[in-house]
Amino acid sequence: MQTIDRLSLNQITTGKWNVREAVEGCVKADIPWISLWRHKVDEIGLNETKRLIQDAGLKVSSLCRGGMFPAATLAERQKRLDDNKRAVEEAAELGTDVLVLVSGPSPDKDIDSARQMVAEGIEKLVPFAEEYGIKLGIEPLHPMYAAERCVIVTMAEANAIAECYAPQQVGVVVDVFHVWWDHDLFHQIRRASGRILGFHVSDWIVPTPDLLMGRGMMGDGVIDIYKIRTAVEQAGYQGPIEVEIFNEEIWNRPGDEVLDEMKQRYLIHV
Repeated sequence: MQTIDRLSLNQITTGKWNVREAVEGCVKADIPWISLWRHKVDEIGLNETKRLIQDAGLKVSSLCRGGMFPAATLAERQKRLDDNKRAVEEAAELGTDVLVLVSGPSPDKDIDSARQMVAEGIEKLVPFAEEYGIKLGIEPLHPMYAAERCVIVTMAEANAIAECYAPQQVGVVVDVFHVWWDHDLFHQIRRASGRILGFHVSDWIVPTPDLLMGRGMMGDGVIDIYKIRTAVEQAGYQGPIEVEIFNEEIWNRPGDEVLDEMKQRYLIHV
């Protein structure tokens, strides 16, 4: 029987809530895990966030996000690497061992060079992250995000980079919204065995209302979430399952109501 012991609130699902509200909401709903976003942490500070998490007895599944490596100049790429190092430090301080990497878009039309910048950025970040016990989770995003958010758009690309390192250094994050369409998905999940660092769930609504803000609650769309979850678990992943939904309509609802529905949908559809 499905339980909620692995359920994690990815903080962006309650986008209007601050850290304190998200923590209190999780406690009230008996949700044991939370995934934090850096801009939300910045609002109240790292120390206060850590205190709230610890006092509530929550576990942090991941920190979002690092990455955004490609840039037009060496100086800007170094600036972004430095920011990723700060993200590593923040993740360690908050008690998670996973930093999610959204790799970033190309600064120009040369997408191949941008992908190389991603690989180089990760290569430079790995030794620093290892010192802090932080694993880097490469999250491929749907191809529609390639121009604005992430030039790594398939599990195959993420696996190819991750395989350059030990599983305790670099792995992949499987987000059903971004990968459900991929004809090679289940082969690539098997390929990622032992290095899956996160599993994110939501749904793909038809018709799709918005490219960024159009994710649905599990069960409202076309993704066979359970099938993907089964494949991920067969590949060795038994960690927290994050509900990550970008949707203004959901954000505008009372957060406690969203969490209640999230739990119900998780039990039925995940």
